[in-house]
Amino acid sequence: MMDPAARAARIFKTAWFTKAAGKARIADDELCKAVMQIINGQADDLGGGVFKKRLNKNMHRGIVLAKGGRNWIFVYLFAKKDRDNIDDDELREFRMHAEDYQTLTDEHIVQLLDDEDLNELCNEKAKVQE
Repeated sequence: MMDPAARAARIFKTAWFTKAAGKARIADDELCKAVMQIINGQADDLGGGVFKKRLNKNMHRGIVLAKGGRNWIFVYLFAKKDRDNIDDDELREFRMHAEDYQTLTDEHIVQLLDDEDLNELCNEKAKVQE
């Protein structure tokens, strides 16, 4: 049985992440599975709603923001071979973005989707009902 928190999860990627994931050949279904793994504790919790998740057969790391656990947003991707981790300044910035994303209303999300600033990958609530 799926965790109730996962049922309400909406999963997004930013426009920047969309391009980076395309170049790295990371499919949307892998990202959706990755969020379920994060919900189950299989990621590095960097605090403040920032998570680091291994992707693409451990070749890449994705930064996912999810303050409050309702909206999960992939915002940054890097190759493991290029760098080990994000730096402290980047972490502070990601934590601020996580705070901002937590306050998004459904109307704000619709606008970000319309403007193509965000792309919705999957909506687990809709998947469970199928």
